[in-house]
Amino acid sequence: MSTWPSSPAHHRWLDQHTRDLLAFGRRTADPEGGARWLGAGGLPEPDQPTSTLISSRMAHVYGIGTLLGVPGSAPIALSALKGLTDRLRDPEHGGWFTSTADHTVKSCYDQAFVLLAASTTAQAGLPWAAELFAEAELVFLRRFWDNDSGRCVDTWNADFTKLEDYRGLNGNMHAVEAMLTAAGVTGDGEWLNRAIRVCWFVAKTAEAHDWRIPEHYDERWRPLPEFHREQQDHPFKPYGATIGHGLEWARLFLHAEAARPPGSARWLAEAATELFDRAMRDGWSVDGQPGFVYTTDWSGTPVVRDRMHWVAAEAISAAAALHHRFGTEQYATWYRTWWDYAATYLLDHEHGSWFHQLDADNVPTDTVWPGKPDLYHALQATLTARLPLYPMLAPAVAAGLA
Repeated sequence: MSTWPSSPAHHRWLDQHTRDLLAFGRRTADPEGGARWLGAGGLPEPDQPTSTLISSRMAHVYGIGTLLGVPGSAPIALSALKGLTDRLRDPEHGGWFTSTADHTVKSCYDQAFVLLAASTTAQAGLPWAAELFAEAELVFLRRFWDNDSGRCVDTWNADFTKLEDYRGLNGNMHAVEAMLTAAGVTGDGEWLNRAIRVCWFVAKTAEAHDWRIPEHYDERWRPLPEFHREQQDHPFKPYGATIGHGLEWARLFLHAEAARPPGSARWLAEAATELFDRAMRDGWSVDGQPGFVYTTDWSGTPVVRDRMHWVAAEAISAAAALHHRFGTEQYATWYRTWWDYAATYLLDHEHGSWFHQLDADNVPTDTVWPGKPDLYHALQATLTARLPLYPMLAPAVAAGLA
């Protein structure tokens, strides 16, 4: 059983689950361009606007599907790209709107996913992707990358004349993923250098807070530990320590270390183990039920006990990455444990994909994440064990490393 992360039989199951997820999301393509929000049964939700986030994630996911040779993936990726190059893009001021219904702000979170989508689809050789990458690179470096701090700013108004004082690590986290992917696709080492500068800040800050990561900051990068106390289950900026982000950063640290010459950035692996251990101790089955709580306070006490699908997916990916790096039994055991949990509670064996949110008793609910709009976390969890730590997903799949 200990060979699960590297077992050919398990890899065959992962490959089938990858294809099942891609089949579930096939109706996401918006005829007007972009990717539509899918409901619990895989049908588009007419009341949900077409968003940059979902369009970018689906362009990335179906770009991976294209590289895997899954028929039907390229047309869906192209639909998502059409939205990013047309109705979601601001032709006057540059950058990407939040959605077709919200043209008020431009966030690092959204722009990072555009950069990821452009990198993946460029690797897949899809039309418009190279042009999208060139524009995404320009916007990201001009508007969101702060070279003085070695981090990204968070949110501008629509015409880039006013930058919010808030600084956050969620946008920076996804920017690191996008930058590592861009480095692998383009061969430009500056993307890797930027990513590692962000990782350094996160590692030092997390270490100073017992490996619970402060997410929210003011314009001088001073932590805001009480931010969103009144909105504790916010989908992107919740109060307290976010368990899934500790796991996600652990994985990203290992990708970044693997991109460097052997032995030159061992601190990344050391920090990854600390982040993983803290998230596992604070988050996994701490309230008498299996599953990861969403958030804790700064002493590790659960705050939001609902189980989000993406947290389990990131736990699986982090355990696979740590098993790649260290080869020890404990990570194989956690990997098996969390896939068993996902298969028992999160995989919807009747309608497909994963339930996106469960309550504290592991019963599906939708107070934070209605429907099933997002294949991104789940699909990546099917690939981490099958690929090396670096290059990132798109260039690794393109190289035939799966």
